[in-house]
Amino acid sequence: MHPPLRQRIGLLAAALWWGSLTALGFVIVPMLFMHLGSPAAAGAMAARLFGAQTWISTGCALLLLLVFKKKDGFAQAAQAQAAMKFIVAGMLLALLVEFGVAPSIVSARADGGNLRLWHGLGSAMLLGQWLCAGFTLWSLTARSDR
Repeated sequence: MHPPLRQRIGLLAAALWWGSLTALGFVIVPMLFMHLGSPAAAGAMAARLFGAQTWISTGCALLLLLVFKKKDGFAQAAQAQAAMKFIVAGMLLALLVEFGVAPSIVSARADGGNLRLWHGLGSAMLLGQWLCAGFTLWSLTARSDR
């Protein structure tokens, strides 16, 4: 028996969220720093890509929340209930990086502030977001009949 359409849409959103974070954080950005001429150019491009990732992450998380909300007696799968706190946490981390950490990185770069601190915090929050997306995907792919 195939899962309902809502569950399939949720699974696709979770896969896109985790996959895009994985590709960007572990493949694309490291390649920028290896192949672009200067760290400043690589950093500027990485910042743009992370900004775009924020909206991908936010969109996927919102879609997941919409798909798995309780409405009209729709019983949430146990997997979706387990993932809800990670969906919300991952979305909040994405927004905090975009609107809190990223501007602080730009400011630190411009005025000689503590760039290492802000970059480290942003990296840790991105890792946290990746873990939240990964747990969400893991939860949604768990078999309920076991």
